[in-house]
Amino acid sequence: MKYLTTLATAALMTAGMSVAASAADTSVCLITKDATNPFFVKMKEGAQAKADELGVELRSFAGKYDGDHETQVSAIETCIAAGAGGILLVATDSKAITGQVKKARDAGLVVIALDTPLDPMDAADMTFATDNFLAGELIGKWAAKTVDDPANAKIGLININVTQPSVGVLRNQGFLTGFGIDIGDKSKWGDETDSRIVGQEIGNGNAEGGRKGMENLLAINPDINVVYTINEPTAAGAYEALKAFGKQDDAVIVSVDGGCPGVANVEAGVIGATAQQYPLDMAGKGVEAIVKAVETGEMPAATEGKDFFDTGVGLVTDKPVEGLEQLTVEEGKNLCWG
Repeated sequence: MKYLTTLATAALMTAGMSVAASAADTSVCLITKDATNPFFVKMKEGAQAKADELGVELRSFAGKYDGDHETQVSAIETCIAAGAGGILLVATDSKAITGQVKKARDAGLVVIALDTPLDPMDAADMTFATDNFLAGELIGKWAAKTVDDPANAKIGLININVTQPSVGVLRNQGFLTGFGIDIGDKSKWGDETDSRIVGQEIGNGNAEGGRKGMENLLAINPDINVVYTINEPTAAGAYEALKAFGKQDDAVIVSVDGGCPGVANVEAGVIGATAQQYPLDMAGKGVEAIVKAVETGEMPAATEGKDFFDTGVGLVTDKPVEGLEQLTVEEGKNLCWG
């Protein structure tokens, strides 16, 4: 497994931050979108393990639901008042939260965005995330090498929602790029003109939405043979719709996440390939970076050639193709979450 992460140091951008504190004096806040998504559960596990190892206090906060911006605002206020050393933030609204993040940084806290970059990205001291464009590109390349005739493929895409958050755009545009399609404006999906694209639906990131989205796509063209899905629950729903129409063997489904249920669906033939993320490492490295920043004033540099700290991605499939680094299902199981 190759992780494109290199710990090099750079001067901390947050002016006026004390560097005299020791690990014993430091507390770290983890703020996620919700407390039930397995991705965020694994993040909390990774953050807690690293906090225990380093002897620091971890305070965890989460929205009542995915989209609960106000609870995240309140959590940041609590962390400032408590004198925390830093905050690991998975922002629900990556633009609206920046004012509160500025307050935290002005108060001397280090703020690291996890998984979802802030808008603008430099509103945080650093971003630790999966390269979601690369994740999409990997499954796009795999699909192009797997389908019989990529030049005449019939592609359906099921995105998360119409607001086009950055992660959803990156995965979608990465997939199309990997498949060899001109994406037009890289900052949004849906402006492509390639005739191989049958349609783009939304599925809200869940199985029911995936099923409905797939039904809509099949109504446009029942001969779809490549299906991109924003995540693995969406993929599971898309498969059920294909199965209901007797089309489950006619289309290959690709996805992103690498959770244990998703890897199991790769093994079962529901998903052809998935790009696996590593939330445990993402949060653990984030805690480590905050503690080091508080103690020394130094933080990891961005991964070479990128404007964030890349926490790695792996392509999991039981149908390997030439020219791509891939993980077996067994390897994916050993690294999965949820």
